[in-house]
Amino acid sequence: MEDNHNSGNCPRTSDFGLPTYLAPVQLSIIIVSYNVQYFLEQCLHSVRRATAGLEAEVIVVDNASTDGSMEYLQPRFPRVVFLLQKENMGFARACNLGWKNSSGKNVLFLNPDTILAEDTLHVCLNFLGQHPLAGAVGVHMIDGAGVFLKESKRGFPHPMTSLFKLTGLASLFPQSPLFARYYLGHLVENGNHEVDVLAGAFMMIPRGVVQKVGAFDEAFFMYGEDIDLSYRIQKAGFKNYYLAETSIIHFKGESTRKASLDYVRRFYGAMIIFVRKHYQGLGASLLRLALGAAIGASAFLSILGRHLWKKESKKLQPPTGAVAVVGTEDQVRQLAAAFDKTTPVQHLENLAATTPQQAQTLVLCEGVLSFKEIIAAMRRHPKAFRYRIHAAGSGSIVGSDNSSDRGTIINLAG
Repeated sequence: MEDNHNSGNCPRTSDFGLPTYLAPVQLSIIIVSYNVQYFLEQCLHSVRRATAGLEAEVIVVDNASTDGSMEYLQPRFPRVVFLLQKENMGFARACNLGWKNSSGKNVLFLNPDTILAEDTLHVCLNFLGQHPLAGAVGVHMIDGAGVFLKESKRGFPHPMTSLFKLTGLASLFPQSPLFARYYLGHLVENGNHEVDVLAGAFMMIPRGVVQKVGAFDEAFFMYGEDIDLSYRIQKAGFKNYYLAETSIIHFKGESTRKASLDYVRRFYGAMIIFVRKHYQGLGASLLRLALGAAIGASAFLSILGRHLWKKESKKLQPPTGAVAVVGTEDQVRQLAAAFDKTTPVQHLENLAATTPQQAQTLVLCEGVLSFKEIIAAMRRHPKAFRYRIHAAGSGSIVGSDNSSDRGTIINLAG
């Protein structure tokens, strides 16, 4: 593997924090990227804002992207450390490479299709500092439509818990502490909780904990590695916490194509690896059989759907019709070229009432708004619009209409 990371006793500087000379920094942020050029651009802008006042380093491990990601992003973020790989090594292995090249007292594993609020990292670091038994923290996550992502807090996939989910009982009783244990439906969304499993999309861990329990298990190519690491953290005597004090956007659908055979194979295959590794007995055997059946059924439905409906990948085209824009005058002018018609919006206090009724798309521009205000607006009015986000100084607009949507990308350069 080759990369452009400079090792050795040389100074490392970062526009995400203070200069360091390979001494431990307060936080290392590790992002694994694969063909998500513009989502990663928005993510890095939000990370830059969120690391204000922190000693931080940002390491992007690129798994051999073919979309021009690195050629586009490296000049725009010259002090981010980019580790360029010649093959797609998978999420777990790439995270571990980033971890081995980091120096932070705490490490954040972060997905590239996320947007942080300005206070997110501070909230998490303060919590870790006040809770010495905290092994890892995750946060409240919403999708691109402003809807809460249930995987922000999860229980371990014990045999009965998993069977309740696979049989649909968890959906029938979404707040039951017994049947809905997989997503901990009995724990309120807006409260801090000790939980079993945190999402690998945002997982902050003290360095000492990673050194004690180990990093991600590379037997997991994609999916399941966060459950395994959460399990080992808890087994070592530490606690995993879900924090609702801060919220982030995880577009999710951009990196998860649930209708694909590849997704079916990897997702359920990861669950089988986890069960074989950690569970024994009749319950575990029944769960492996159920997971095998789920793989077969999901694969059959995926093939059938493609042949019957011949669904094509969604083309990433700008929306048509009126588009409402919350931004500066310069941003409104810049975005006007990307849409048929733009209407400036002045007030967010009563967003749904003040936005033109004919506008289905709402572009929220960071600059006049903070990322925290953008996230709060989406949470207050989930699904009210097709939300699109533009960071100040970025060359793109991104968005996603739900957690399984591939996502919308608009390159402002044309």
